[in-house]
Amino acid sequence: MDKALVRCDLLSGGQQQRVGIARALAQKPRLILADEPVASLDPASSERVVDLLRTICKQDQIPTVISLHQLDYARAYADRIIGLSFGEIVYDGAPDDLNDESLQRIYGTPAVTESTAETPRFV
Repeated sequence: MDKALVRCDLLSGGQQQRVGIARALAQKPRLILADEPVASLDPASSERVVDLLRTICKQDQIPTVISLHQLDYARAYADRIIGLSFGEIVYDGAPDDLNDESLQRIYGTPAVTESTAETPRFV
């Protein structure tokens, strides 16, 4: 609440995204369409925004369609992933079923995996 009276343009990118989500939810939508909601955010802010959006939408039973290029977030938060290539659906399924072959159909190039101690990340 310490930022409740601060102008939106003076907030951080993550804070602005959360304000946008709050504004959308205040309108009691039947569906939320979010186009790259975390595109310009740092990883910590991105995770908070996607987590907040998923939690609230599940709690309030609001179907949500999110356009993402960050596969890690799509895999971690999505119930279903639809992959497009040149406007055509080339993958429609569960996040756990998204494999290297599917990624090649989506992006037209082999997937590159970055290994860390925790989990692989797709870049």
